[in-house]
Amino acid sequence: MKAKERMAIPRQHPRELEPAERITNFKEVTFGFDEETAILEANRCLQCKKPTCIQGCPIGNNIPAFILLLREKKFEEAYWKVRETSTMPSVCSRVCPHEFQCEGSCVRGKKGDAV
Repeated sequence: MKAKERMAIPRQHPRELEPAERITNFKEVTFGFDEETAILEANRCLQCKKPTCIQGCPIGNNIPAFILLLREKKFEEAYWKVRETSTMPSVCSRVCPHEFQCEGSCVRGKKGDAV
């Protein structure tokens, strides 16, 4: 897939608990992506030669490598790629302000939505 085709894919958003239900409990708010949506979002990544997203990540996650593994449906390998730099990836994903760090550094963000 060419960069122009990747740029045409709209940003995907994870499913979330409805606000009316959210205010009545302490359940997880964001459900994450299903397999199809995760791959679609991964296909938006341009796989930059100089990935600024890694520089934007305080723990130095190899984000392009992780995304490429998702794209290839290698979900367990993608998990272990993140584990190379984070012993608690599920905790980090909940507390990290991605929009200011890796996403804030993403080249795609200059012409639309970051990955």
